[in-house]
Amino acid sequence: MLIIEKELELSDFYKVLFKNDKIELGQSIIERVNKSHQFLKEFSENKVIYGVNTGFGPMAQYKIADADRLQLQYNLIRSHASGTGEPLEAKYVKAAMLARLNTLCLGNSGVHPSVVELMIELINRDIIPLIYSHGGVGASGDLVQLAHLALVLIGEGQVFYKGKLTPTSEVFEIENLSPIKVVIREGLALMNGTSVMTGIGIVNTIYSQKLLSWMIDCSVAINEIVCAYDDHLSVELNQTKKHKGQQKIAKIMREALSDSKLTKSREDYLYSGNGNGTSIFKDKVQEYYSLRCVPQILGPVLDTLKGVKRIMIEEVNSANDNPIVDVEKKHVYHGGNFHGDYISLEMDKLKLVVTKLSMLSERQLNYLLNHKLNDILPPFVNLGTLGLNFGMQGVQFTATSTTAENQTLSNPMYVHSIPNNNDNQDIVSMGTNAALITKKVIENAFEVVAIELITVIQAIEYLGVQDKISTKTSELYNQIRAIVPVFKEDVIMYPYVNNVKEFLMKID
Repeated sequence: MLIIEKELELSDFYKVLFKNDKIELGQSIIERVNKSHQFLKEFSENKVIYGVNTGFGPMAQYKIADADRLQLQYNLIRSHASGTGEPLEAKYVKAAMLARLNTLCLGNSGVHPSVVELMIELINRDIIPLIYSHGGVGASGDLVQLAHLALVLIGEGQVFYKGKLTPTSEVFEIENLSPIKVVIREGLALMNGTSVMTGIGIVNTIYSQKLLSWMIDCSVAINEIVCAYDDHLSVELNQTKKHKGQQKIAKIMREALSDSKLTKSREDYLYSGNGNGTSIFKDKVQEYYSLRCVPQILGPVLDTLKGVKRIMIEEVNSANDNPIVDVEKKHVYHGGNFHGDYISLEMDKLKLVVTKLSMLSERQLNYLLNHKLNDILPPFVNLGTLGLNFGMQGVQFTATSTTAENQTLSNPMYVHSIPNNNDNQDIVSMGTNAALITKKVIENAFEVVAIELITVIQAIEYLGVQDKISTKTSELYNQIRAIVPVFKEDVIMYPYVNNVKEFLMKID
């Protein structure tokens, strides 16, 4: 049970999204929401407040009659529930709901307590609003996507219920739930924020952590396969570079390789006089960059991921509404906390480093598949008959194609502002698009790593070094071998790639 009474952490989202923990509000939070609502109700009686008794966006210049104020909120929700494209997967919607719930619980929105109470019921009962991927420009928040959430809360629209898309009204009747009733500004308060882009961004962050861990494991294994020198991972070398991420990656790899019987000491092979009198060295004096520079390549990924995580958590614990209700100072402030630039920029950073990770994986894969580079494995790690069989030749095309797609997708959304809304929103964040594209880049990267891992275990099989690899790589070998059998004859590869990808993406 997750009791919301303090700031949420990434681990809280993990528990709700992947462990199906239920949510409960702490008593202090309930009191805070109610206090905010009561204050706004009284404060707004004789004042002009945006979205309470005015139109929205460029229509804010029009005063709304008191008799129409509640209808205004319903009109906003219904008119903006205009998303298209593919529906968002349940975990991303659930993450967005938890993010929005937490924002409303800060007491800066003035919503009626029934709003947060119903949202908790939806999350706890796995009633997932239909939210489409297309529609958000990320300036006045995720207006379109959050309108689909608000539509469900007023008892309209559709939800995914027990795996089936069902009218909300039917599900509410089955579950004995009542829609919220607009009291002041519940429509705008639900829609005016960054919760969808933030929710998607948080899930992206969780998956990226997992992806990085697998990529480190791949890099450990390939260094063993080629019997690489170990000094590029040494404390002495990596501490001369001040970046914490680089030092951490080197440390993780060093520890993983501590019991390997395959990596070499430069002192034993090249510093002991063995090379004297040799004009051409048969073995490489230094490994290719995709092996030797892993700490320098994955270090920035780790450091960026830490920064992304920090911003995601700051955003999810922030008031990203407009206007902002301040009960303590008894005032309502108008501004732009709904603007999604922080999320947009972090998602662009994340997709850049994940793309670089996929490029590293593709280059390591190419090294294993190209016998002229590695000089120890058959072409395409083909365990069958050369010429007759193809080994991993076919799946390399997939890895190369997918990596190329990532390179194109990594172009930034942060600077792709297009003015809209009669130029009221004259500079926008495109944060939701950035988060969704990053989601695709991450999924693509898992595919490339899956193909590399299958190749890694085939290489270990060919070399017959199962008794010499490190404990860490042995564990990796056994995990993938349980999914993909040894193959010499050509087999249909796509089920194996998909199954390994699914295994890699599994959040325990």
